[in-house]
Amino acid sequence: MPGEDDEQIASLFHELVNLTPAELERWLDTEESKAAGQHPGGGESTGHESGRRIVALLRTNARDLSADDYAHMRKVVGYIRRHLAQRPDADVRDTRWRHSLMNWGHDPLKT
Repeated sequence: MPGEDDEQIASLFHELVNLTPAELERWLDTEESKAAGQHPGGGESTGHESGRRIVALLRTNARDLSADDYAHMRKVVGYIRRHLAQRPDADVRDTRWRHSLMNWGHDPLKT
């Protein structure tokens, strides 16, 4: 990813984030979503906070994206790629692994 420009990162982001803004918002309202991931200081998890930002990014016109927005997209792409590489062998339907990915906008069971 270091050599990828903003346009390439945006394309990868939209390829890997397979939940719509409405789907992601509904997911973020669930207890499973709130329980998944790391909770620094006992507050909101990093992934849950990222999910809220992803919803906003998905609703933002490309010409209005900032350098910080592209940096977050780069972070999302990296997280999803790393996490997918760690897929458990068993059924993942109700796992923290899947729930964490969904907080980042990707449902590995969605086709």
